[in-house]
Amino acid sequence: MPEGHSVHRLARQFGDVFAGQRLSVSSPQGRFAPGAALLDGHVLTSATAHGKHLFLGFDHGLVLHVHLGLYGAWNFGGDATFRGASSIGAPRKVGEREVYDADDAGSAAGPASVGAASPAYTGPPEPVGAVRVRLVSGHGWADLRGATTCEAIIAAEAAAVVARLGPDPLGNRPGDRDAFAATVTAKRAPLAGLLMDQKVIAGVGNVYRAELLFRQRLNPWLPGTGLTPEAARRLWDDTAAMMSDGVRDGRIITTPPQYWDTPPRDGHGDAVPNTTAGALPGPLPDPDQAHFVYRRHGLDCRDCGTSVALTELGARKLYWCPQCQQA
Repeated sequence: MPEGHSVHRLARQFGDVFAGQRLSVSSPQGRFAPGAALLDGHVLTSATAHGKHLFLGFDHGLVLHVHLGLYGAWNFGGDATFRGASSIGAPRKVGEREVYDADDAGSAAGPASVGAASPAYTGPPEPVGAVRVRLVSGHGWADLRGATTCEAIIAAEAAAVVARLGPDPLGNRPGDRDAFAATVTAKRAPLAGLLMDQKVIAGVGNVYRAELLFRQRLNPWLPGTGLTPEAARRLWDDTAAMMSDGVRDGRIITTPPQYWDTPPRDGHGDAVPNTTAGALPGPLPDPDQAHFVYRRHGLDCRDCGTSVALTELGARKLYWCPQCQQA
């Protein structure tokens, strides 16, 4: 399931390419036809995220609420003015595919394509597959497939969704840090479960959960009541920092450069620059160097050499180092 940083990237992308524009909204698949009719012809005024929920606000007060779930994804394409990631949503592999490559401009055939940027652009392509929602402006389009939640709601209902969620580290509103610390330290559930509870903290998924607990050297089964308020606030700070990096890079990278053997190389042996949409220039690590413990079960811990363990907690795989995470 896409984690919180991907949804914040989505909100930023919608703001960049659609904000202030009157949109044609349709449901090629048909399942969202009544909701699309309510939004069709209105101006997009806002694009926000909270945790794993995306909210697109329109000028008549209605909101398109989307939760991608395990299989949802947005795909984008358009003319030369329509810049951005070609696809944001359920990653096909570890790490995300959110790269805009001008050399591939003009291809807008499906989920793996990069947004078209050709002078010959004449509009969106024919829908491919089960497109739940299609948004179209004068310069580009966005297609949604496979989402768990897709609904047109009023602003008060959107606010109610947010109220049911915990604080979002990427929102980092005043008081969020202390509220998170107070909630976590009052619960007897294991930390590994609490970090996945969207009512405790919004946006953290399985990758961030494993990596945060390792970076903070916390035992996954330590109850929240066993964590000091200071340690809880450090956990919040590291979550906010790590997810902010994810927004910037378009990938979850939790290891610093000293853990990378070499920068990624192309076929000529040259370093591959970071071309992720919106990212800072510079190399990113190969996927197998990007994490401390996630999907590294049976391999040596990068810090102590102990074999990384794999178990299940709450029906989700949990990766951890038994030596480094004893506390």
